[in-house]
Amino acid sequence: MHLEFRHLRSIKAIHDAGGLARAADMMNMTQSALSHQIKGLEDQAGVELFVRRSKPLKLSAAGMRLLRVAEKVLPEIDALDDEFRALQSGKSGRLHIAIECHACFDWLFPVLEKFRHAWPDIDVDIRPGLAFGALPALVREEVDLVVSSDPEDLPGVVFNPLFDYAPVFVASSQNPLAEKPFVVAEDFRDQLLITYPVDRARLDIFSELLTPAKVEPRGVRQVELTAVILMLVAANRGVSVLPDWVVRQVKTNTDYVTRPVTEKGLVKRLYAATRDEDATKPFMAHFLRLGRSEPVKLQRG
Repeated sequence: MHLEFRHLRSIKAIHDAGGLARAADMMNMTQSALSHQIKGLEDQAGVELFVRRSKPLKLSAAGMRLLRVAEKVLPEIDALDDEFRALQSGKSGRLHIAIECHACFDWLFPVLEKFRHAWPDIDVDIRPGLAFGALPALVREEVDLVVSSDPEDLPGVVFNPLFDYAPVFVASSQNPLAEKPFVVAEDFRDQLLITYPVDRARLDIFSELLTPAKVEPRGVRQVELTAVILMLVAANRGVSVLPDWVVRQVKTNTDYVTRPVTEKGLVKRLYAATRDEDATKPFMAHFLRLGRSEPVKLQRG
């Protein structure tokens, strides 16, 4: 039997209306056309779907079975149709995010809080487990946006600039380096450097300063949480280099000192990598605008 959605809609309309004439009006078709459609369906099925000469028109046992299918399937089809229309209008979609930057959670959550109010139908998720393979996951469409400070030349991927930030040296006020107006690569030779558990190539202090200068710290300790890094630094158990939006919270705390890295300071740029076709979607464009403005508020305190 060749069953179509229009057959299911017709069966349900006749049942709800109690007759062919009213059902035909509901479906904007002639009674003759509806009757012909039902007759053709009965011929295919080899059974009668209605009890003839009953008023109101009643479904047969076979017709009731078909009605149960219609009541199950049609709502799902209608919901799918609504979803596709929402996708076409840009009101619905998916925004799964991977982050190559541990400290980015400090500004990302305020951005997402504003975003969800503006776009409640967008499916938002953060995929932290993809930090080491985020860009390949973006290409494979497993995620839709990657926060990164290391742009690459990838076909079909665009790196949308978000904002510039400064990697800042932070140490205990009891550390000898607290007396210096800024730090340079050599200052790290006798220091325990506390970092996030990220490959050295993706840590600003290594990629921008220590590796080019061929300087190795006395030791490196990897810590997952920003709060724990700051606690260890305050106890003079090591030093760290963190983005300026992180150290803003300790600048007025006498347990810490913050200093520029090199006399002129370092400047890095953060990007949101997306697939080419997604960058201009209305909800994505709004997220990028928020991602450019909200972190600046944190940087300024």
